[in-house]
Amino acid sequence: MKFPRAAGVLLHPTSLPGPNGIGDLGPDALRFLDVLADAGFTLWQMLPLGPTGYGDSPYQCFSAFAGNPLLIHIPGATSTLPTDKVDFAEAIAHKRRMLGHVHARFVPDARYEQFVHEQRAWLDDFSLFMALKQAYAGVPWTQWPAAFANRDPQALAGFRISHADVITQVCVEQYIFFRQFTALKQACRARGVQLMGDVPIYVAHDSADVWANRELFQLDEAGGLIVQAGVPPDYFSETGQLWGNPIYDWDALRARGYDWWIARMRAALEMFDIVRLDHFRGFEAYWEVPGADTTAINGVWSKGPGLELFNALTDALGPLPIIAEDLGLITPEVDALRDALGYPGMSILQFAFGGDGQAKHFQPHTFPRERVVYTGTHDNDTTVGWWNAEVGTDSTRSADDIEREHRFAKRYLDTDGHDMHWTLIRVALASVANTVLIPMQDILGLGSNARMNLPGRPSGNWQFRFTWEQLTPEITARLRDLTQLYDR
Repeated sequence: MKFPRAAGVLLHPTSLPGPNGIGDLGPDALRFLDVLADAGFTLWQMLPLGPTGYGDSPYQCFSAFAGNPLLIHIPGATSTLPTDKVDFAEAIAHKRRMLGHVHARFVPDARYEQFVHEQRAWLDDFSLFMALKQAYAGVPWTQWPAAFANRDPQALAGFRISHADVITQVCVEQYIFFRQFTALKQACRARGVQLMGDVPIYVAHDSADVWANRELFQLDEAGGLIVQAGVPPDYFSETGQLWGNPIYDWDALRARGYDWWIARMRAALEMFDIVRLDHFRGFEAYWEVPGADTTAINGVWSKGPGLELFNALTDALGPLPIIAEDLGLITPEVDALRDALGYPGMSILQFAFGGDGQAKHFQPHTFPRERVVYTGTHDNDTTVGWWNAEVGTDSTRSADDIEREHRFAKRYLDTDGHDMHWTLIRVALASVANTVLIPMQDILGLGSNARMNLPGRPSGNWQFRFTWEQLTPEITARLRDLTQLYDR
């Protein structure tokens, strides 16, 4: 699918300002939309919006279909929690208390009953899963009593009765989340802004998706991982990245006509105008690591479903507005799959000046029009942090590497290195690539302390928040001038 010439901002809603320790879908989201529209931006990219589990990562969610109740705006709620970052432990405790008050006052009506009925295909399992997690102190489902882990019908029926109030609260929270998200999407349309979502290739092991569909994943009889997902050694890690996600049983999915993936993509397209498909290369071939391993070094490449899956999705849903996240070790086979599907790939400007052999792919003079260009992503340092990096802050770059990279970047970009974030923003917007997305941290010129995620770091990620004081009228005016200048 071809996309019009446009620019947008990468910002997860948790990073919005707001009074309750974490950004949400309320008034600050609407104010952010006004800023986008004023600056001439027509895209807002978010990270996955599911309820987060391990490490507070939006890529490790308890459901691929549910919304994160932490994003629910509760009118009138206030707190003394920090506003400069998300303290997840404090924010979760505070938001859970407030959501309990909301549930106590909630009166079900016809719209609620309709929502529960229409979403029952995933909501029944998810609400039961979350109630069981609460009953068993949050431990993974593989550690529940066997009757519940193995979904014994009689045991589950009894639990539904004895824990009906908790199950109902989960349903109420999902109803409120999706009502607020729908209102936000309507506000986007009123301002000419499209929402771009993110669909990870994998789901979390400790999720309602895996618990309710064990036959679709490569698990042993106890529900443990036979193999797990990851990537081989790369730019981010010398030992690779071990993600710990279960790997699909693609034969089982194929036998069912890929119905689970069709349902997942349908749900995503009901929420978003465009979908970024994370780790696209894994659909051609994926890195498969033994389930008991503690690093990703000993993995092997295994063939994915390839074109067959996407043909099934297109047959069921029509042309798909997908952007392929094609970063990492990309082979000609991956390029061929992406090109056959007509999905634009991604280029990261921070990668354009190093000596890893792939730099040219990220240099603007090589861009086709059907490309999505970022200054950096949620997995990168901020542009200011990247440019000011010192030896030791990035184990993959020596002093000589950094010096060569800086020398080439200055020559290529015709700059002395001052305000590098604005230099990359201008270069991205001026390029022929139809789609440009800029992380909020780069718009604000923030350093490494504003980084969203450091791959491989188990904690301390996803905490970034900005303040309205940082987003000055001068910044908005400068962005507006650039979007007009370069016909975005």
